[in-house]
Amino acid sequence: MLQREDDPPQVVDAFRAGDERALAEIYRRWSPVVHGLALRSLGDVDDAEEVTQQVFTAAWTSRHTFDPERARLAAWLVGIARNKLADAHAARARQRRIRTEVLSRTQVDDTVEPPDLASQLVLLDELSYLPAVPAQVIRMAFYDDLTHTQIAERLGMPLGTVKSHIRRSLCRLRERLEELAESP
Repeated sequence: MLQREDDPPQVVDAFRAGDERALAEIYRRWSPVVHGLALRSLGDVDDAEEVTQQVFTAAWTSRHTFDPERARLAAWLVGIARNKLADAHAARARQRRIRTEVLSRTQVDDTVEPPDLASQLVLLDELSYLPAVPAQVIRMAFYDDLTHTQIAERLGMPLGTVKSHIRRSLCRLRERLEELAESP
């Protein structure tokens, strides 16, 4: 590791006082060290970058607790990095446990038949008979799996209008499909 001289006291004082330029200088000097620790510990560039960002965000928000009489800035930053790395490893372990639990509880039912392709094609064809906006709303609801609120936001419509389009379109589709089922 490169030997670095101590940070100039004026940079440390400015950092503790909330000067963003001092933060930029400290980041320039010490982010390679923090990132290197994170990369070695986590083995993933994206995760290491995230931890590096968390370290400097935490350092900035708790800068008033840094005491240059007790520790050098580099040691303080490494201490924060160790805490953030421990959090990252704990989060990974939680995700693995959750994934394992979900997979163990999820049972695939091989007796379920695949969707009927002919029915899907008929439904898609019937969607083409709907007006453009209601058809778009139905596609967003059922094929894109969006909530009514998400559809309203994306289309810039009132929520009630989206719900009305869905209700009327489903009624219309049901009627058309019933007619088709009854015809020879």
